[in-house]
Amino acid sequence: MTENVPLAGVIGQPIHQSMSPVLHGHWLRRYGIRGHYIPMEVASADLGEVLRAMPRMGFVGCNVTIPHKVKVLDLVDQITDRATIIGAANTLIFRRDGKIMADNTDGFGFIENLRQGAPHWTPKDCTVAVLGAGGACRAVVSALIDAGVARILLSNRTRIKAEQLQYEFGKRIQVVDWVQAGNMLEEASLVVNTTALGMTGQPELRVPLDGLQRGAVVTDLVYNPLRTHLLDEAQRRGCHIVDGLGMLLHQAVPGFERWFGQRPEVDEDLRLAVLP
Repeated sequence: MTENVPLAGVIGQPIHQSMSPVLHGHWLRRYGIRGHYIPMEVASADLGEVLRAMPRMGFVGCNVTIPHKVKVLDLVDQITDRATIIGAANTLIFRRDGKIMADNTDGFGFIENLRQGAPHWTPKDCTVAVLGAGGACRAVVSALIDAGVARILLSNRTRIKAEQLQYEFGKRIQVVDWVQAGNMLEEASLVVNTTALGMTGQPELRVPLDGLQRGAVVTDLVYNPLRTHLLDEAQRRGCHIVDGLGMLLHQAVPGFERWFGQRPEVDEDLRLAVLP
């Protein structure tokens, strides 16, 4: 028993809602890896001390969730370009030289979920309608621009937040007033809801959906419930729908591969494992 057993985990406050222990545990069992993934509730005041102690305890990395995804950037040694652009991190790698690297894999997860759930979708010449302008939206917009989409129509209840994203990400973004959000769907071959509207316990998304193009791809980052009103209505109108669970699953792939040395597969068995 002299072999070191790699440890990883997820830190946040609260932490009970995280699906990460279930999905990483599923992969560890599937691939027969002698490792552990541990949920840890960590207060903001203790975050720096905990991060510095974890490598000495045998941790090779961890995920970061609310409320630490922004603060953690001030406590690490290196930040990837995509984490810098998004302004938040969800994945940390503890390097052998003792340095901590922060990354953000949400955009990767978003694009991979689209590719798996809508393999016919192509970013070339694509106009995308994006609802919301929060942290999740930053990851989505960054990933869409990297993928090469032609234009992003962006609408948020607070217009100034959308304008800030337009300022940061450039001329491919066109801001649309929230009261006109339904109209921008007429031009979009991909529609993305990055808001929490429609989530269990939150108000429904009230944007009119009459303008949805038949055959358009519609995806909702909300995965509780798995089938939101937006997705149900989009399917009824002849759209191709992609639920938000896949983004959660795909964003976990780079971290698991880096920590445990195995690139995991996102498939139906994994989806069934994490669903309640």
